[in-house]
Amino acid sequence: MLRQRIITAAVLLAVLAAAVAAPQPIWILALLALTASCACWEWLRLTLPARVPAIVPRLVAIVVFCFLLALAWVWSAPAGGVLPQELLASGALVIVVSLVWLVCATTAVVRGRADVPPASVGWSIFAVLATVSAWIVLAVMYLAFGPLFVLTLLLLVWAADICAYFGGRKFGRHKLAPQVSPGKTVEGALCGLLGAVLVTLVGAWWPDTFGYMLVDRWSVWGAIPIAALLGAVSIMGDLFESLLKRRAGVKDSSALLPGHGGVYDRIDAILPVVPIALLISGALF
Repeated sequence: MLRQRIITAAVLLAVLAAAVAAPQPIWILALLALTASCACWEWLRLTLPARVPAIVPRLVAIVVFCFLLALAWVWSAPAGGVLPQELLASGALVIVVSLVWLVCATTAVVRGRADVPPASVGWSIFAVLATVSAWIVLAVMYLAFGPLFVLTLLLLVWAADICAYFGGRKFGRHKLAPQVSPGKTVEGALCGLLGAVLVTLVGAWWPDTFGYMLVDRWSVWGAIPIAALLGAVSIMGDLFESLLKRRAGVKDSSALLPGHGGVYDRIDAILPVVPIALLISGALF
């Protein structure tokens, strides 16, 4: 299993590096579109009613991919770019999606009702909105601020996840959400928040990073609670997917990534963080 995980991770990193190194941004935007559409397909498989044919989530994912690829083609063209009306529509979508993450998804995680039937039209609709919104945010960030900005934001999410894992193993005593994810602890979550803050503050020393923009806009003392909030949101995103999987009675969202589960398993913490981070940073408005 470990060997399989390492091989899969190495291949994914190679593909990501090649897309970032490509002279045209269309390649990284296309890769992100494929990632978003795969995650959408996996999410829909968890929440659509059983009576819905299996072809439906596949068709929705294909439509999502084609739509995002078309946007990527237009936005990355030399004479293209994000039009004002598109930016306005994107901003409205980001606000709505962020509110759903902060209010509805967080409430579902806090309640921890893993015994609720998995079928949900509302969460199925949100699957499309959340994945499309995440792609739009990352695309806007990448085109407007560059790959380093996006990478340092993702590092915040990864730091929260890694620090929560190892902190929980070392110091974990009190369960965070036993009905949703028995392995997660309060102490681990606090370590995750600390990791998110430290990565953000270290990154703030370099221009063109997410931490730099955050400190420039809110000062160091404002950036600290914001980074902690984003770390908490990343943990919530992880727990939310765990809740959906428990309701559906599955361990992984799919088997697309050998040794890693599904694409949604890998980006569950990223999906809620990026739209909220964009709003907080003020980069969209």
